[in-house]
Amino acid sequence: MKKILGIGNALVDVVTYIDDEKILQEFELPKGSMQLVDSVKSEIIMTGTGSFSKTLASGGSAANTIHGLSLLGVPTGFIGSIGKDKTGDFFENDLKNAGVKTYLSRRVLPTGTAIALITPDSERTFATHLGAAVDLNAADLNASDFKGYDILYMEGYLIINKPLVLSACKLAKANKMKIALDLASYNVVEAKLTDFKEIVEQFVDIIFANEEEAKTFTGLDAKTAIFRLSELCETAIVKVGAEGSWLKRGEEVIKIGTIPVTLKDTTGAGDLYASGFLYGVAMDDTLENCGLYGAILSGKVIEIPGARLDHTKWDEIKRMISEIKVTE
Repeated sequence: MKKILGIGNALVDVVTYIDDEKILQEFELPKGSMQLVDSVKSEIIMTGTGSFSKTLASGGSAANTIHGLSLLGVPTGFIGSIGKDKTGDFFENDLKNAGVKTYLSRRVLPTGTAIALITPDSERTFATHLGAAVDLNAADLNASDFKGYDILYMEGYLIINKPLVLSACKLAKANKMKIALDLASYNVVEAKLTDFKEIVEQFVDIIFANEEEAKTFTGLDAKTAIFRLSELCETAIVKVGAEGSWLKRGEEVIKIGTIPVTLKDTTGAGDLYASGFLYGVAMDDTLENCGLYGAILSGKVIEIPGARLDHTKWDEIKRMISEIKVTE
């Protein structure tokens, strides 16, 4: 089985269920986007949504994916930066309890938080205060931490620190690792399109994008974008929400559907899709099965609040995965 190392923003998610989209307008947060906010605005949003139901969980896109992979039995590690505070302890212990080997730098800044505002239609909008996460830099990366891993998984949010991304990619390639990248958010892709294209063309082997991110990156609709993206890397995945996902590797093009679900909250859907897909890659499984595993995990996570599945859900996931393997 292949070993997977993740790198990303170490955050604690504050999942908040709001009753009206006007709240997003009040805080100038485009629906469905991820907006970086400073500590002052983060506190204003926290206070302004204080009357709504909230749940806390360790998060960050890449950390969610790595957490899911580890619970599927894949040997994993995670590189990130957290504060010297109880929130940072909470984040680190959550990963370790899942079996993830952590490579975490501790900072004076507080641990970052991501306020996920969930509207009644289950769409999520993030207001992210990176805190200590933003201090992760190229100097924190140790070549020894990359040894023994086969795949580096990166979240696209890191592109705001291009030297960090370049250093991580170069260390990964020096260790003969494949690189998987999730484009993260359409507004981040729009703001950093040139940098994204440079990284993808030079280093990336597997790329994940949702429909909006793929369109922003290529200017094309999902079904056409998959062909453009696959010209730049070995494997391309475009997720199209309730319609499933498109996959392309070489001449192989596959459309994967979704599993029947009761939608509760889309937080973590893309992150856990990547967990399922990369689990298949770690097992040297077929492209179709990789997509099916992604569909299972993304389907199960949207049935619960937040991005952390309980033991019952994981038992269901493992049973469904085993049934796919048996039918081969």
